[in-house]
Formats: sequence, structure tokens, C-alpha cells
Amino acid sequence: MIRLWLAFGFLTRLPVPHVSGTPGDVAAAIRCYPLVGMVVGAIVAGAMWAASIASHDPWITALAGLGAWVAVTGALHLDGLGDVADGIGAAHGDRTRLLAVMRDPHAGSFAVVTIALQLIAKLVLLHALAGDGRVALVPFATRIAPLCWARWIAPLGTGLGAQVATAARPRDIAGWAAVLAAACVVAPALLATPLLVLAYAAWCRRRLGGVNGDAHGAGIELLETALLAVLACA
Repeated sequence: MIRLWLAFGFLTRLPVPHVSGTPGDVAAAIRCYPLVGMVVGAIVAGAMWAASIASHDPWITALAGLGAWVAVTGALHLDGLGDVADGIGAAHGDRTRLLAVMRDPHAGSFAVVTIALQLIAKLVLLHALAGDGRVALVPFATRIAPLCWARWIAPLGTGLGAQVATAARPRDIAGWAAVLAAACVVAPALLATPLLVLAYAAWCRRRLGGVNGDAHGAGIELLETALLAVLACA
């Protein structure tokens, strides 16, 4: 339970019990990320359902879902996406500069533009999926990905990426993959998840040289948008 509350406390702004865990508990909390994703998905879908009942307007429904998504996660992953965008945009191939820019707490023009485009993309896709309960499965599916990236990609620095590098066990990935396979019965579009996870892993190795907390957050955001697009096209 300590690891579960740590996962909720880190990934969401939900009021959960304050617990103190060891560094091992903090790292092992990554095993609970998909469960947190289930709750995030339920909140997003619930907000969209309530807005559709109140307004019958798909744009208002989409905005309610997006607002709930950002609020419940505290824009955590958007922050990571912005940091990665700034790093890639300003590094010009210099890996040392890339890491320095990603650690800078200030948001540059690349971050602002990327986050804006991400929010617009999600809004448009949620509009296309208004009334589609499969949206609730997207946050769950995407939060399996960090377990894979932590296991498969070398960490950058000594931050979150390094802490969770050994915490994701093969049996954790296999167990959540089985749950994802069951979810594919309801939403076959989720079959795209493994391909997206592998594609982002390859990109991280080639462009970043590894993975850290910002890269995990950026990956979650990009996978969420990609899966929403696949659902909308399915």
C-alpha cells in the first residue's frame, strides 16, 4: 500500500494519505503506475460523461475531459514534454547542452509551442471521441510504458530514470501486458500500444541517449495523444 500511495502522490493531485517510504519504495512505485492510470482514465471519462449530460455539446464535453486530465495529473507529464522539447530544440546535437536545458526549470519557446500543440491535439481528439467510453483506457495503457522504458533504456543522470531502472521487473511488465491484452477485447485500437512504446524507446536511445523523468513524462503525453488518434480512426 505504501508504494501505491506513493504512485498516486507522485502522478496525481488526488488527496491521498501522506506516507514515507524508503528509496526502494519510491522506485518500486512505478509498478503501480498503470493502476493510477486506471483511476485517471475513470476521472477523465466521468468528467466527459457529466459534461455531455449537462451540455450535449461535444466541444464542452471534450474541454471538460481535457481539464480533468490536466487537473488530476497536475500537468506533470506536460512539464516533462516541455523540458524535452526545449532540450531537443536548443541542443543542436550537443548532448551536454541538451541535458543542461532539460534541467532548467524555465520554459522556453519550444516548450510553450509543444505544450500548446499537445493540448490542442488532445482537445480535438477528445471532441472526436465524445461519448466514447474507451477513452478511459488510454491513461492506463500509456502508464505501462514507463515500466518498459525503465527496463530497456539506460538512465540519463541520477534522477528518476536511474532510480526506477531496476525496479521494473519482467513479471511486472508481463502482468500488466496481460491486463492490456484483456482491455484490447473492448478497444482493439490499444493493440498499437506496444508499437508506440518501442518506437519511443528507439527515439530516446537515438536522440537523448537514454531516459529520465522528463523523458518518461513526455513519452506518456505523446502516447496518450497517439492512442487517442488511433481510437478516433478505428
